[in-house]
Amino acid sequence: GGRLFQQWAVDMYIKIETMRLDWYSKPANQKVIRADLYQGLVDTVIAGESRGDRIGKRIVLPRTFPGGDRDMQRRFLDAMAIVQRWGKPDYFVTMTCNPYWEEITIELLPGQLPQDRPDLVARVYRAKQRSMMDLLIKGKHFGEVAAYVHLTEFQKRGLPHEHILLIMKAKSKLRTPDDYDRVISAEIPDKNKYPVLH
Repeated sequence: GGRLFQQWAVDMYIKIETMRLDWYSKPANQKVIRADLYQGLVDTVIAGESRGDRIGKRIVLPRTFPGGDRDMQRRFLDAMAIVQRWGKPDYFVTMTCNPYWEEITIELLPGQLPQDRPDLVARVYRAKQRSMMDLLIKGKHFGEVAAYVHLTEFQKRGLPHEHILLIMKAKSKLRTPDDYDRVISAEIPDKNKYPVLH
């Protein structure tokens, strides 16, 4: 499955999302989520809409709808509450998907490219992301973690990319130049020992 499979996958996602949005748009379901309790007009004005003729029918999405305004606002406030409680992050770790990881390439059919199989790429990335989080949190790679926040986003090429903020417990915080040198390295690899990296 090349482009046709990708088109099918997008179509299926759109159908599922449309069904979910249709459920919220029905007046009876708006009552279920108690949309009348939301500050509809205030939300609209805050969003920048000041002319009444442009407001139209308002459908309220609850904070449980992934990617909605209320969901994103809740996530932001949760992250800020973590920082308020535990302090500023000590580490900013990123992880980028490599479409040529062995776990991906061995599953491709002859003639297929990683971009032909976004399902496979996403599944392998998710497994590696979980392993990385286990290494950082449970494995205490940098020390004991007090709290963390992470976010997966997709790059322009469609590959997943992770941002991880780690807030360390007091005994694992970086305090001296030697602490920083222990975890940060900026070296040019030896030409003879690592010719590929040089």
